[in-house]
Amino acid sequence: MTNSESWSSPTPPVLQVDPPSSMIERTTLILESFDSHTTRLTLEEVTRRTRLPRSTVHRILDKLVRVDWLEHLSSGYRLGRRALGVAGDGSSHAEIRAAAAPLLHELHMQTGMVVHLAVLDRSDSVYLDKVGGRQASSLPTRVGGRSPAYSTADGKSMLAWLDPEWVDSLYPDRLNRCTERTIADISTLHRELDQIRRRRGVAFERGESVRSIASVGVAVRGPEGPVAAISLCGDVRTARLERVAHLVIAVAHETSRALDSALRSARRGPYGPRRYLGREHYPGPTGQSLHATS
Repeated sequence: MTNSESWSSPTPPVLQVDPPSSMIERTTLILESFDSHTTRLTLEEVTRRTRLPRSTVHRILDKLVRVDWLEHLSSGYRLGRRALGVAGDGSSHAEIRAAAAPLLHELHMQTGMVVHLAVLDRSDSVYLDKVGGRQASSLPTRVGGRSPAYSTADGKSMLAWLDPEWVDSLYPDRLNRCTERTIADISTLHRELDQIRRRRGVAFERGESVRSIASVGVAVRGPEGPVAAISLCGDVRTARLERVAHLVIAVAHETSRALDSALRSARRGPYGPRRYLGREHYPGPTGQSLHATS
């Protein structure tokens, strides 16, 4: 025996780690393979990260997509609406309302029109605030109420900044009409959303949600896309929406800046980082980051 042989260390045994046996453990392992809300993984990448059988991964991914925990795009899988909690919670909605409230009142005073603040909850617009004095009672909307997002200006302004595939997943079937003017098919909706993007994010609707009402809306955008939208509403026969659209743009951008300032302040708070709108991430077209523009 040589000296080198006498001092050589034995080769350590290879530890065999059994894959998780329960469905819950396997599902958790798959979800944890997505490092962040922007991570996109193919089936092969998830299989490699989890070391689970490919057929098992594919089956679980399919189930997670069906219940909105994941989203399946042409480029792969990513965390879905339930995993990100995109409908938000009470605290984030309160922060949006607090940032927007003085601006909504100012917009109403400038125009004399009814102002809505809405968020996107799955396929619907949900109203967080409504300002309009006496005129507000003439509109059949209420705080906490909802309308199909494709039928309202505020809803369409938010849909315009989602990936087209996500919009398809929100409306897999024919769109139900609210009035005879409501968009009724997904191809028409996509053309409308494209026009909204070309108009700097300004959305219009005339009698699409309520026959007698017309509105103009602009999304309030955060680092990952729309977190809310602001709209002005008036009589479909007399409202001059193009004349007030620039005011809605200004208020939406100012609200975005106020929310961004609140986010930075929260991160600098004495108790460390705090989640702010962190559960309201929406993917923008082609995955780009969508900051509010001045």
